[in-house]
Amino acid sequence: MKRNHTIISLSAAMGIALAAPACSAQNGYGFNGQGMGYGQGMGRGGMRHNPEEVLTKFKYQELSKEETENLIHMRGEEKLARDVYITLYETWSLRPFSNISSSEQRHMDAIKALLKKYNIDDPYVDDTVGVFADPQFTSLYNDLVAKGRNSLVEALTVGAIIEDLDIFDLEQSLTQTDNDDITYVFQNLNRGSRNHLRAFTRLLRRNGVDYQPRYIDVNTYQNIINSPRERCNR
Repeated sequence: MKRNHTIISLSAAMGIALAAPACSAQNGYGFNGQGMGYGQGMGRGGMRHNPEEVLTKFKYQELSKEETENLIHMRGEEKLARDVYITLYETWSLRPFSNISSSEQRHMDAIKALLKKYNIDDPYVDDTVGVFADPQFTSLYNDLVAKGRNSLVEALTVGAIIEDLDIFDLEQSLTQTDNDDITYVFQNLNRGSRNHLRAFTRLLRRNGVDYQPRYIDVNTYQNIINSPRERCNR
């Protein structure tokens, strides 16, 4: 399935203006010290066991063209998320970016295990941050990082946009598969992405910014942010 329309719309979504953030008396953002409300359980999601071992529990099923394309696309999209968060953590030293980038690595590994199981060539053998097999992801990475370096609030907004898109694409991909193992992985990744979206929007709200969803519908978004953090399959 072609995803050019999604990639183009993400670039457009980045230009949407934000409400002016309220400043904290602490450091202008309210992110200092341990006061973020995130311990070791913050918004983490993903398969913590060896994904290849987990996938042996599922029978081999033939893949459709759409399933193959979706696996390759999501492999790149999860790398995009990981790489952006790694870079924004280097810029802002905000712990959620470090924690969530580790979760995105697990997401990448889970999809890589599916590619290996089904003998699909992995286009992302170069794991260098900011390097992508799809040049559109390279452009997106550069645009998102540039936006996220403008301010800490902009960086958190970038995180929310990425997770918004991730949820949208995973939901779409789930409607195009009947393979039990792909469904298992995508559902687990989706839970992780919902947790990440909760984390980013909660920090934005603490600074007077209400994130407006760009991809998922408003009702879905409200249901996510107003529900508790989910535990992902281990």
